[in-house]
Amino acid sequence: MRIIFNDFKKVYNQNEKAIDKAIKRVCKSARFILGEEVKQFEERFASYMGSKYAIGVGNGLEALQISLMALGIGEGDEVITTAHSAVATALSIRAVGATPIFADIDEFYHINPKSVEQCITPKTKAIIPVHLYGQPCNLSELSKLAVKHKLVIIEDCAQAHGAEYNGKKVGTFGKMGCFSFYPTKNLGAFGDGGAIITDDAFLAEKCRMARNYGQKNRYEHEVYGINSRLDELQAAILSTLLPFLDRNNKKRISIAKIYRRELSGVNQIILPTERPSIKHVYHLFVIETEKIDVKSIIPILFQKTKLEVSVSMRNLVLVDSKPTQLGLLEILNIF
Repeated sequence: MRIIFNDFKKVYNQNEKAIDKAIKRVCKSARFILGEEVKQFEERFASYMGSKYAIGVGNGLEALQISLMALGIGEGDEVITTAHSAVATALSIRAVGATPIFADIDEFYHINPKSVEQCITPKTKAIIPVHLYGQPCNLSELSKLAVKHKLVIIEDCAQAHGAEYNGKKVGTFGKMGCFSFYPTKNLGAFGDGGAIITDDAFLAEKCRMARNYGQKNRYEHEVYGINSRLDELQAAILSTLLPFLDRNNKKRISIAKIYRRELSGVNQIILPTERPSIKHVYHLFVIETEKIDVKSIIPILFQKTKLEVSVSMRNLVLVDSKPTQLGLLEILNIF
């Protein structure tokens, strides 16, 4: 039996009746943009996250972009983040005219607080840590830095739905938390989608306006905005799948333990480590290898696990023109 990397048919088959009912409900309502489905999902997602407000948007990149817009960050400003992330993180910073400054990573593949402090300049306005692969960053140290230097933290939680740091869900530590609902995510839609969470009512309202052409009331455009709205169909599907997120994350954690056991004897690889006092939700189970020809060990992994293996991060990640720790290694995603 071959286990494919992403089985979207299985997601649908397991929830077919509920998903069909949700889609039919939207179609019968004939309301497809910013209606009751989006409102209900925002309320449910905010409640799940332990946040006061959630704002549904078009995708994860625009969740970050709109957050930066709401904070007034733009041309001439610098935002510190990590190069070891999907390109959307850096693109969101460029989208508002600001400059991404790349800090180095730690042994967990996350932005390193020590490197962040070295990157701070008078132009620095925010830090965007990325909870990569489903594991939280070092939020304690990053929060201290933000307070010390009067910076804002915007959490990139695109791969970390339901992950926790010291018993609190990621996305609730910074001023804003940003999520993607791309189909591959732990909570995935049947298309694109994203959300912003915050406890700040003023910022929440600015985000709502920014996602909808800068208008609060129809045709009254008070500020600059874009078109980035979570649509009703995706919101209805996400509301259907949200109650199963914790159960599915628990299954991912259980499967990760199996991977550790079965791969422990493969000496060409390094298994991932977990940060203390966190809940890792294993969006991906990522391993390292020092072998230049990374494809040579794929047959070994398949023989051990029968898993479809995806190769990523084939290029060097550069910080100050020097290869980072991780850029010297090949990465395999095998979840």
